[in-house]
Amino acid sequence: NKLPLVMIGATAATSKPTKVTVVGAGAVGMAAAFSILTKELASELVIADIMREKVEGEVLDFSHSGTFLTGRVTQAGENYEGTEGSDICIITAGVRQRAGESRLSLLERNVKVMKSIIPPLVAKSPDTLILMVSNPCDIMTYVAWKLSGLPKERVFGSGTYLDSSRFRVLIGESLNVSPFSVHGWIVGEHGDSSVPVWSSVSVAGIPLDSLKEGEGEHFADSCKGLHKKVVDAAYKVIELKGYTNWAIGAAVGKIVELIFKDSRRIIPLSTCCKGLYGIESDVFLSVPVVISRAGVARSFKQPLKEEEEAALKKSASTLEELLLSESVVSSL
Repeated sequence: NKLPLVMIGATAATSKPTKVTVVGAGAVGMAAAFSILTKELASELVIADIMREKVEGEVLDFSHSGTFLTGRVTQAGENYEGTEGSDICIITAGVRQRAGESRLSLLERNVKVMKSIIPPLVAKSPDTLILMVSNPCDIMTYVAWKLSGLPKERVFGSGTYLDSSRFRVLIGESLNVSPFSVHGWIVGEHGDSSVPVWSSVSVAGIPLDSLKEGEGEHFADSCKGLHKKVVDAAYKVIELKGYTNWAIGAAVGKIVELIFKDSRRIIPLSTCCKGLYGIESDVFLSVPVVISRAGVARSFKQPLKEEEEAALKKSASTLEELLLSESVVSSL
């Protein structure tokens, strides 16, 4: 009997080769690429960026790890040649905000960048999924969806997945327990108007408000300031090292793993929220979704307290105003 052929980089769930394209060779894109490679999720990983020499250097650097990491790393052509047949395209590229620049001006410049990225990617990989990581994440996810022409289930953003991890880590540290035993969600915008769903936070199945003496008496009252720490977390890291990359890279690697393994895990991702909580527009926000090999299988409408739902609707309204601005709408 012949031994079964195992393809390097194939997932256990599909036993088929998998192809990932990462657009953006900056710190975030390369942290995501490293996470994907160390998890052995990609048979081929393609890196694309307008900084051609930077990509060439990254590909060469990765090639030297050939006895440590599986998966072939290649460079995309100037018009995204070599990305054909990608199972998922991860977008980490974008422009940074200039000093004194308005949010709308930054959005307009990023829309121009996405117009040069999304259509050619989808033309070469019409069956791909698109994972948006670039900020402002929710708005860029909407832009990618409009430019791609793909069903909304196949275009989603990393959103508050990392925010929710930070939330659970901080609660776990405060209680001296593992964050894996803490269940909590940050929903809404990946940004200053994100919404902590305190009403559903639990530790080992115990609602936060029910924690007794010895388990964290009055902890529910004392930890309200944790959300501000979540919102300020990226600013603090940027202040210390200039950018964030490892945590979001790990988050992206986990999202790709859950997709390729068709896990149907429920995680918070930025998705089209039309029809949820009375939202009538196509605004993208993070809510709990079932993630599968086909993308977002379904969204969940969490029971929210009145003030939590009001905060989520306010977050949606803030994004709607930007998306409906004449300069943005006319460019899509």
